[in-house]
Amino acid sequence: MFNLMLITNDIDLAKHAVDAGVSRIFVDLEVNGKFERQGHLDTLISKHSMQDARNIRNVIADNELLIRLNPLYDGSALEVEQAISAGADLLMLPMFNSADEVNTFCRLIAGRAKCIPLVETAAAASCLAEVVKVEGVSEIYIGLNDLHLDLKLNFMFEPLANGLLESLITIVKQACLPFGFGGLARIGEGDLPAELILAEHVRLGSSCVILSRAFHRKSESLIALKSVMNLETEVKKILDTRTQLLQRNATEQLADKTKVVDIINRIVMSKA
Repeated sequence: MFNLMLITNDIDLAKHAVDAGVSRIFVDLEVNGKFERQGHLDTLISKHSMQDARNIRNVIADNELLIRLNPLYDGSALEVEQAISAGADLLMLPMFNSADEVNTFCRLIAGRAKCIPLVETAAAASCLAEVVKVEGVSEIYIGLNDLHLDLKLNFMFEPLANGLLESLITIVKQACLPFGFGGLARIGEGDLPAELILAEHVRLGSSCVILSRAFHRKSESLIALKSVMNLETEVKKILDTRTQLLQRNATEQLADKTKVVDIINRIVMSKA
């Protein structure tokens, strides 16, 4: 199964999303340190709450609720308890720098929900081989935005071209863990077209992706979303495109990978 994940705290939008084929709703409670890292950028700094998570849980039936908590700190134990009480199926740990942090987070969860470490720092990438061995880790997500910033790269998708992403995924696959990476815009859109990003998800064996703000045009309510898109249609395009991409042979996969690398390198050069 390929999980499409939508970040929202709006119950009407969440219900509409799962009805349209989105399988995970993502409530984002990470605030600690985020403004300092991203306040000067056009990136999402959410204002979601634990009550939002409870409300979302009540409207998405058997679909999964993922809650991103704060990086590990003195309040993490309380946050984990509250998130589990809110009905979280998956808890995400952002901005970790060591396997010890992931181990502490997993011990707090104690098997009551799935644990997803979010690899988004150079240090996290460096210790990934240890992280995947931590008891309680359920899957891995590689966050390209903060990761490329920490690595001082010029373009968010540069790790797809320089070999870093593939090396990280090799580690995850050797541990037999599911994984996802980055964000996805609408099919046919993006400086690096979404269908080519999706092609890499298929080639590498990814099992999930976050629908980007470009995908839903930064919509924060159902009314706003419906004014800019037909969600069911766009979700179907992604899933249909993925089905087609699964039929490619090795030569076709390599050709698509070459296109991805060429486009990324051109974008990087234009930003230099």
